[in-house]
Amino acid sequence: MADVNTIRQQAGARAAQIDAGLRAHMNKVYGTMSVGMLITAAAAWAIAGLSMTSDPAQAAAQIGEGRYLTSLGVTLYVSPLKWVLMFAPLAFLFFGWGALMRRGSAAMVQLGFFAFAAVMGVSMGTVFMIYTPYSIAQTFVVTAIAFAGLSLWGYTTKRDLSGMGTFLIMGVIGLLVAMVVNIFLQSPAMMFAISAIGILIFAGLTAYYTQDIKNTYVAHATHGDQDWLDKAAYDGALSLYISFLNMFQFLLMFMGQQE
Repeated sequence: MADVNTIRQQAGARAAQIDAGLRAHMNKVYGTMSVGMLITAAAAWAIAGLSMTSDPAQAAAQIGEGRYLTSLGVTLYVSPLKWVLMFAPLAFLFFGWGALMRRGSAAMVQLGFFAFAAVMGVSMGTVFMIYTPYSIAQTFVVTAIAFAGLSLWGYTTKRDLSGMGTFLIMGVIGLLVAMVVNIFLQSPAMMFAISAIGILIFAGLTAYYTQDIKNTYVAHATHGDQDWLDKAAYDGALSLYISFLNMFQFLLMFMGQQE
């Protein structure tokens, strides 16, 4: 993709207008991502509350000292439905999101993003079952600070990160394969390695996605591709949302204190 500064120079008198549009676009990206994170957190907290109980009379399974799963918790996280919750978000990303971006309206794309965030929250309900609220909050703050710094660097750097992005996306594929394999191996050493590599990969992707969102917007704005511009903020928000969420989960494996 052409360098953003070259594109702006070619745009001439439209540069100021494109800059203003870019600022509004990035604000929309971060705002949409933030709403998505709130939906995910609310869904995870709510489903965890419905799935756990301290009352043995309401218990369907015991998971710890004085801690039990309700029948809903067993259905979601013990029965075969757990595999649907685990892999449904990946299926949507690989097979559904691209089609929605091509064929759906801006309102449909927005709805798809928020629905995805809600499903992710349900699948992440176990976070509130396993880790203490303090460690969850602490890890979230650390992730937010790291994310802000990485995204700012990606937005302001003059270095072309496109080559790094290709390498990192290949790393994500390898990471997914390793995680699936470790579901069956249950190796703590392998999980430690996956977590460490995952943090580095998604840290790099945060910077890469931010630069890509910026450059892609300028390219489309220069050519007046309004249909794409109406939906692009949701696509950018999804990319950054996924990077943030994965950094948070991998950091939580290091920093999180279990119940």
